[in-house]
Amino acid sequence: MSWISRLFLALTCALVSTTAAPAHSILLESTPGAGASVRAPAAVALRFNNRVEKPLSRLRLVGPEGRTVPLSVDPGGDADRLTAAAPPISAGKYHVEWQVLSSDGHVVSGRFSFTVVP
Repeated sequence: MSWISRLFLALTCALVSTTAAPAHSILLESTPGAGASVRAPAAVALRFNNRVEKPLSRLRLVGPEGRTVPLSVDPGGDADRLTAAAPPISAGKYHVEWQVLSSDGHVVSGRFSFTVVP
């Protein structure tokens, strides 16, 4: 193998390894679960497929009357999880709206619903 072939191979390998970027954050699971019927939760927790930037992430709880309550993200815990204490809530359908800054630098958002039963 000539030195030019070796150089080309080395540069190709280096280029391939540096262009592989982490994927956008994907919500893997939540508590309460999407579509679940639960008693009033004490907290809302989300787990993603990769690290998220907690200081730049947001969680909101939207109640049955459309009232929005921002939730304070706990800065501790695992880097792939967002957790926030939930305020006292009554029975009804709720939506959790989330927005995170992925480890790849992209902002990703989503929404899921759950129902609080008496």
